Amino acid sequence: MNWSAIAAILLGLAVVLGAFGAHSLRARFDAYSMRTYEKAVFYHFIHALGLLVVSILPQSARFTPEPAPGCPLLRQPLSAGPDRPAHLGAITPLGGLTFIAAWFLLVFGLFRQ
Repeated sequence: MNWSAIAAILLGLAVVLGAFGAHSLRARFDAYSMRTYEKAVFYHFIHALGLLVVSILPQSARFTPEPAPGCPLLRQPLSAGPDRPAHLGAITPLGGLTFIAAWFLLVFGLFRQ
């Protein structure tokens, strides 16, 4: 799987989501919801950038990440908009735990090398 291409797609998507929030959601969201949306997009961007770095690791070192790169793909940023179904809030911590697990799996893999 081409993780660099996936990371590039996710980075582009982060820009699209950020622009969408700035231009389309600002009038619909209250200040708290907008900050939550912006934080979700920021996390999406940071993890996509991290995925790009992880995809480059095998070329710069003798390391092949095994399960770690795919873990962030399991998480989708959820906005805290007023129309969001309440049951979606219950899965948000699972997405955060997936991010944490992905980065610790990477650390474990790097130390194992």
